[in-house]
Amino acid sequence: MRRDVHVTAADIARLAGVGRAAVSNWRRRHDDFPEPVGGTSTSPAFSLAEIREWLRGHAEGRDLPPDEWLWQDLRTTVDDDDLADLIADLGAFLVYVRHEADDWRRLSAGTDEEVARGLPARVRATCAKTVSAEAFPESVPVTRVPLVRSIARLAAERGVRDTFEFLRERYFEVHTRRVYSTPAEIVTLTLDLVGDGFGSVLDPACGSGRMLGRALERAPGARLLGQDVDPVAARLTAVRLALRCDNARIRPGDSLRADAFPGELADAVVCNPPFNDRNWGYAELTADPRWEYGLPPRVEPELAWVQHALAHLAPGGVAVLLMPPAVASRRSGRRIRSQLLRRGALRAVIALPQGAVPNVAVGLTLWILCQPSEGGTPSHVLMVDTSGRPDDYAAVAVGAWREFGAGRELDEPGVSRSVPLVDLLDEDVDLTPARYLSTGADDLSPERIAGARSRLAELLETVAGLLPSVAAAPADELALVPLPELVRRGMLAVEQQTPARPGEEAPRGMPVLTVEDVLDDRDATGSSEHAGARPIVTRPGDVVVPQVVTAPVAQVLTKGGALLGPYLSLLRPDPEVLDPDFLAGFLCASANVRHYTAMSSRYRVDVRRAELPVLPMEDQRRYGEVFRRLAGFRSALREAAALGEDLSRLVADGLTHGAVRPHE
Repeated sequence: MRRDVHVTAADIARLAGVGRAAVSNWRRRHDDFPEPVGGTSTSPAFSLAEIREWLRGHAEGRDLPPDEWLWQDLRTTVDDDDLADLIADLGAFLVYVRHEADDWRRLSAGTDEEVARGLPARVRATCAKTVSAEAFPESVPVTRVPLVRSIARLAAERGVRDTFEFLRERYFEVHTRRVYSTPAEIVTLTLDLVGDGFGSVLDPACGSGRMLGRALERAPGARLLGQDVDPVAARLTAVRLALRCDNARIRPGDSLRADAFPGELADAVVCNPPFNDRNWGYAELTADPRWEYGLPPRVEPELAWVQHALAHLAPGGVAVLLMPPAVASRRSGRRIRSQLLRRGALRAVIALPQGAVPNVAVGLTLWILCQPSEGGTPSHVLMVDTSGRPDDYAAVAVGAWREFGAGRELDEPGVSRSVPLVDLLDEDVDLTPARYLSTGADDLSPERIAGARSRLAELLETVAGLLPSVAAAPADELALVPLPELVRRGMLAVEQQTPARPGEEAPRGMPVLTVEDVLDDRDATGSSEHAGARPIVTRPGDVVVPQVVTAPVAQVLTKGGALLGPYLSLLRPDPEVLDPDFLAGFLCASANVRHYTAMSSRYRVDVRRAELPVLPMEDQRRYGEVFRRLAGFRSALREAAALGEDLSRLVADGLTHGAVRPHE
C-alpha cells in the first residue's frame, strides 16, 4: 500500500514544473486548491495525494516533470527512515543496468513476477564486483517491480549516473543534517596540494564522497578507498562511485575503531575528519599500532586521524587533512607535534581565511603530511597564512607548496615562509603559521605609518556623520505581518539554491555570490564551475540573507548578474510596493531574531519565519533611508576597526624593528 506524504509549496512547484510564485497564485485564485494538512502558517504542508489529483486536473496541457513525480512516488513507498536504503537499492539496480543493459532488456520483457524472481541474483552478482554482494536485497516484492521499471525508464532518458544523482540530491535536501559535504573549493585545493600522478587515494571519513569523486576526475584510473561511520552515507557513496568506475571500495564503519583497510597503503590520503569528538575510542585504542608518534590525548581526536592517515600512506605519498586551528597549539598535543616534526612527517601547515569553510566560526587549517623517508629529516617546514588573501587563498597556498616542494626557500612577508625546524621545536611546539611569518620592511616605514594614521582619522570623521538621527515615536507598536503573507500578496518572491535539472546548468564564467561575499559586503567572487545548481541570477535591489550566521545579516544588492550561491536566501521585492532597504532592515532586526533557530553562538535563519510591517511606500522609504545609513555606519565602523588594528601592529612592529622611535 502507498502511504500519503506531505509536500511543501516548493515540492508542488517542482511537480508542476513552475515557480513558487505560481503556486501562491493558485492557492489564491482556485477555491478547489487543497487545504494544508500540516506544517505551519508560514510553511504549510499539503497531502501529496490531494495535490496529485489537483495537478492532474489543472495541468492545462503541460508536461509534468517525470523525475519529480518519481521522487514523490519513492516517498510514498517506504517510511522516511527507510528511504535512504531504498535509494541505495535502486542505485545498486542502476549499477546492474550500467553493466548488463542487454540482460535487463531481456528480463524486463517478462512479467512483474518473473522480474521479481530473477532480478536479485543478477544485481547481487554484478555488484559483488563493484560495490558488494550485499548491496541489493535477496528478494524483491512483486509490488516494487513497477517502481524498478520506472527507474529504468528514467535512466534510459537521463543516464544511470544522472538518475542516481537526482535521487541522492533529493534525499539530502530532505535530510540536510544526514551528511556533511566538504565545500567544493576546499576539495579542489586539497587535491591540488596532493598533486597529480596518484594511483590510489583513501578518504577515511568520506561522507558524501565528494573528495573521492573529484579525485576520480583527476585520475580516472585511480583506485578509490573510502570509509564512513554513517552506513547510509557509505552505501550511497559506494553506489555513486560504482556508477562512475569499477575500482572503488567504500565500506561502512568507524575508521578509528574498526579500520576497514588494515595494511592498505595509498598514494594519497585526503580527509575532513570530525572535529572535537571526545568519544573517538581513546580507552579501547590505547595500544593501537597506528600511534607511532604517541598516544593521542583523549581531547585530541584530530591527532588520531593524522596518525591514521600516516599509517595508510605509501612511501612518497601525500596526506592532506582539514584541521581546526587549535590542534596547532594545544599543550596536550605538543609531544606528538614534536615527533611529527622531528621525524619529517609534517611538511606544511596552511591557515585558511575565516569563511573558506562556510558555517564554521574560525579559519580552519590544512596539514600536509608525507611518509618519512630514510634519507634524513627535512630541515624546514612550510608555514602559510592565507587569512589576508580571501580572494585568492587557494592559489596562494598551492603556489607556496609547489615552490617549497621544488626546494626553494620562501619568505613572503605575512603570507608564507620556510621555517627552520629548530625554530618550531620549543617548549610549546606551536604550529600556528602567523607566529613564524616575517613583516616586510616596506610595511614599517614612517611614511606608511603616517599614511595609515591619516586614513584612520578621515574614516573616524566620516563615521560620525553617517549615524542617522531619529525621533521619538508614538507608543503604538507596529503591526507585523508574516513574510509568507507578503509572498502570497505578490509583494516579493523568495528563492534558494536547488539542484539543476537537465538543461538548467549555470553558464560557466558567471561569478557566484557566496556567504562570505554577503558578510563582507563585496561583489560576487565565487566560481560557477561544477556548481550543479539551478541558476538564480541576482538583480539590483535583491535582498540576500545568509542562512547560518553569528548575527543576522541582510544585504541589498546594488549590482546584479551573479549566480546565487549555496546557504543563501534571496528575496526579490516588487519595488512598487516594497522598499528593499526597508525589507532588509526589518529582516535582521532583533524583533525577527527571536523567530530564528539558535545554534550555540550562531543562528539558523529561515526568512520564511520573519515578520515585518506593511506601511505606505512613503513611510517605507523613510525607514529604508535610515536602514541604509545604518548599514553604511556599520560598514565604516568595521573598516575603522580593521584599520586601527593594522595601525597598532605597524607602530608596534616599527618600534621593535627600529624603523621608528618614540618622539622625544
